[in-house]
Formats: sequence, structure tokens, C-alpha cells
Amino acid sequence: MALHFGCCPSELDKEQVLDYLQYLKNLHKTPSESYFKHTVYGLRALYKLYGLEDKHFVLPSIREPKKLPVVLSQSEVKRLISAPKLLKHRMLIALSYDCGLRRGELLNLEVKDIDFDRKMLHIRQGKGRKDRYVPVGDLTLRGLKTYLETENPTLYLFYRRTAQGEVVRYSASAVRFVLNQAKKHAGLQKHVTSHTLRHSYATHLLEMGLDIVSLRDALGHSSIETTMMYLHISRIGRQTTFSPLDRVYEYALNPKK
Repeated sequence: MALHFGCCPSELDKEQVLDYLQYLKNLHKTPSESYFKHTVYGLRALYKLYGLEDKHFVLPSIREPKKLPVVLSQSEVKRLISAPKLLKHRMLIALSYDCGLRRGELLNLEVKDIDFDRKMLHIRQGKGRKDRYVPVGDLTLRGLKTYLETENPTLYLFYRRTAQGEVVRYSASAVRFVLNQAKKHAGLQKHVTSHTLRHSYATHLLEMGLDIVSLRDALGHSSIETTMMYLHISRIGRQTTFSPLDRVYEYALNPKK
């Protein structure tokens, strides 16, 4: 920007900055989103550095591209859960999927949050600092009972011991490691994160007949519009798109059909 105008960007007025941002967007048919983003963020940092936040206009926000999330098939979920050798890691993956947990919600789980009698999991202070209950399946509860008997956690459900013998909860990096190792051993090519399991949970529940409002409550979404994203992923509602090539060859092989 300094080379383009021949002066420091802090000296530019509103129209000049807008013209340059528009110039970047029109520079190519497919302008680099990353380059444009860092230009905007760089300007914000420059204005803050020079104390010009009030003097200069608010720079336009950058709209995130609308991408549909990665979703695992049911068979891929089974392979992922079965991949780890440690029961702790299998339960971490199974519980994340079976309850549609965010990673932070998983890490904050304590032993007392499991209600075996009601078959519910108490999510404390989830996103938006809201509590909620989600149902837990019989298979997961059975695995949790075995896990509690063998590992005997006293506070956090998923924990580790430090070199000094201190008990601390699992970290975000530990969860990433568990999922990456499970993905590798399961032979999956898809990108797998905690949110991939959450997306798969939501999609599979819709496909199994759960209504969108109940799904919103289970996921802890504030807005139904956020939950409705999964309607674009799940194979429900309108007739599933079929392959015309399959239909052509199906007719050729069986003309009476």
C-alpha cells in the first residue's frame, strides 16, 4: 500500500483506503483471500500503533467462506473408536461422538457429571456459559463404567499425571494427538478433529430422525439457524440425488425394470 500510494498508509484518507481494498479484490478474478485479510489486519495494527483508531474509519470485516464441515460415515466412526489401544482414548472418542461435545466441554468433564441412572451427561458452562444435559447411549455408559473401575479418576474424567505426580486434566493438544493417532491407525483420509465428531453426531442424528429443535438443544446452539446448517449435509428431506450413469446401466442390464 505504501508503494502503491508513495506514502505511509497512516496518511491515507478513507476513500484512498477503500479504493485500495477494492483494487486488491479486483486485481485478479480470484484474489488471494489471505493477502486481502492480512492487508486489513495490518492496517488495523498500524492504526492502533499510531493511536489513530478514532481518526480513521472502521475497516470492513472479512466474511468467512461458507464451507460445509467434514462428516464421517457411521462405519468410519466405528473404525475411529476401535483404533486406540488404550481404553481411555477409546472412551474419549466415543463420548465426544455420542454426546456431540465441543473439545472444551470434553476437557471440563468431571466424574460427577455422569448420571448413570438417568443416562445423561451434565455439560457445565458450555459455549455461552450455559449448562445443558445430553443423553448418553448404553454402549458408552457400559464403557464408562469399565473405564472408571480400571482408571479410577477422582476429579476430571480424562486426566494425566505430570512428572511430579500431579493429576491434571487432558489438554487440547492431548486430544489432538489421540485423534490423529486414531485416524492414522483407522486408515482414514478425512481431516478428523473434535468438531468433526460433533458434526458427524449432528448429521447422523438428523438422518436417524431427530427433529431440528431437539438437535439444537442437544448441541447447545443459541440460534436455530446455526443448527440448520446440518440440513445441507444430512441425507434427509428431498429425494437423494441419484447417479444418472448408474440408472442408465441399471436399465441396460435389466430393461424390464
